[in-house]
Amino acid sequence: MNTYKKQLSVNHNFSINCRGKLVSLEKPLIMGILNLTPDSFSDGGRFSQEKAALEHAEKMISEGASIIDIGPQSTNPNSKQIDAKEEMERLGKVISLLKKEFPETLISVDTFYAETVKYAADEGMDIINDISGGQFDSEMFKTVAENGLPYILMHINPEFGQMHDKIQYKDITLSINQFFSEKVRELTELRVHDIILDPGFGFGKTIEDQYKMTEEAEYFGFGRLPLLIGISRKSFIYKSLGKSPLEIVEETQKLNLKLLHKGAKILRVHDVTETKKTIDLFLNNY
Repeated sequence: MNTYKKQLSVNHNFSINCRGKLVSLEKPLIMGILNLTPDSFSDGGRFSQEKAALEHAEKMISEGASIIDIGPQSTNPNSKQIDAKEEMERLGKVISLLKKEFPETLISVDTFYAETVKYAADEGMDIINDISGGQFDSEMFKTVAENGLPYILMHINPEFGQMHDKIQYKDITLSINQFFSEKVRELTELRVHDIILDPGFGFGKTIEDQYKMTEEAEYFGFGRLPLLIGISRKSFIYKSLGKSPLEIVEETQKLNLKLLHKGAKILRVHDVTETKKTIDLFLNNY
């Protein structure tokens, strides 16, 4: 039996401290995706204008999203990296406007720049969602500690230009856990304690590895930290089925249901209504 399986000790009663408000993760939460990018692979700049962004956020909240994850930078395989200044320009006043209109909704920002984190925190952001695991900006962990906001730690390759390069892992789950252990140690030494783990579906893993990740998801972080799963419109699903990203809602929900049973506490999604039905099904049979 592998080391990570020997040490499993699952906690189902997680909570995170968001600006002094204790948010329970006992029941799984939906994180709705709000892309402000002009080149998103699945919604192609539909929400890059402020009015459209706010309307889409309102729609997702009405459908059941507890968290809105705002993305000012595209991370698809053909995307070009932009700097923090352009990210902040894309964010504009969307965060503060959303917090004013929907004060109970949590706002996360998908960024790997410390400078963007500082700006977004001043605007009212509740959660930092860093796909880079602190690897793309040496100031990120320090800034996370200074802001005191919950931090989503994602597993990824160490450089932006290589984040989609496929790596041949001997054991994908063990490799991800080794990464998590090292980064969590760094964060806790800085007194960052509200940490959420994201194993990084869609980033530098083979199709086979990602299906193995769905089978072994309960072992990520040895069950000691809350788990965020983001498989919405990911290529490991639609490519293996010969479909487009918009044609895999049913298949995605089947996997989401499996991942909920394996401990997922936050589902990061495009399709909120369908995900709400999946969570309701899970809770009714839990």
